[in-house]
Amino acid sequence: MSADELRPRKAALLPDGHPPVLLVTIDAEEEFDWSAPLDRHHTAVSHMRAVGRAQEIFDRYGIRPTYVVDYPVATQAAGAGPLREIARSGRCTIGAHLHPWVCPPHDEAVNQRNSFPGNLPRELEEAKLQQTVRAIEAAFGAPPRCYQAGRFGIGPHTADLLEEQGFEVDFSICPPFDYGAEGGPDFSRFGCETYWFGRKRPLLGIPLSGAYVGWVHGGAHALYRAATSPAGRALHAPGALAALRAVDRLRLSPEGFTPRHHRRLTEHLLALGVRTFVWSFHTPSLEPGHTPYVRSDAELRVFLDRFRAYFEWFLGEIGGVTRTPLEVKETLGPPGKV
Repeated sequence: MSADELRPRKAALLPDGHPPVLLVTIDAEEEFDWSAPLDRHHTAVSHMRAVGRAQEIFDRYGIRPTYVVDYPVATQAAGAGPLREIARSGRCTIGAHLHPWVCPPHDEAVNQRNSFPGNLPRELEEAKLQQTVRAIEAAFGAPPRCYQAGRFGIGPHTADLLEEQGFEVDFSICPPFDYGAEGGPDFSRFGCETYWFGRKRPLLGIPLSGAYVGWVHGGAHALYRAATSPAGRALHAPGALAALRAVDRLRLSPEGFTPRHHRRLTEHLLALGVRTFVWSFHTPSLEPGHTPYVRSDAELRVFLDRFRAYFEWFLGEIGGVTRTPLEVKETLGPPGKV
């Protein structure tokens, strides 16, 4: 999948003078070993009992996050149950998230390439998305209006399918990450600006917040790829580039990134004119032992402290505000012809 096939159709700009906006998206998904081969049978969702650990922080700061829910979470009481009261009280938005290997119909081989839903035949991607939408509507009483492709795996048919199935907002663009070596999309040429897409009606695309930050500009992606190759890692090149502030690949996430990274990335994007920011992570990280980012209670405390530090800074020091995805879409107003 080339970047040109995924390029946004038309910029969607907040009104002049509007303060920076913070959204939160959370991949509400099953537990699995991220380093092991994918398996259809790995559908446990017991960690969802810990979702209140993060929701308590969101409530404190007036943040209404978007939980993008996949099929195993939506179809099990242990998954949907902890989110149902939060959703009913209006303290969150429920969106959709598609992990093809654990969502019926199971008509494809389970492998790395097929883990990107946009690589599936149109009819199969459509059927799996429909199953996810139906499961979410059954669990939460309303169809989802926001979407994030599992593994950010959008493809040539994804936009049309989202339009046909009633979605309003998509979070599947993930700059500047390149999943091409695994058979997925390449977002290395994308920025974080919001955009309109859709053939018959306007849908809003909100990229996750990420960028190459440093004094290397045009060749940042090539340099980072060389540094993270086996030879580059043997020479500790990624750390050296970061220490020199030459190029660092950052994402606005508590998973693997620190408050220093969060501020540096945000300031970099603000300087580029970006005004919409997305804080993102995965629900299994809320309970120790499920992801590489949180292996102990001590790491969980550090993990959650990153939320508080960033929200205090963004909503306080830089005067940002928090909105839901549909509120952002409403603020933008109707676009011209997409």
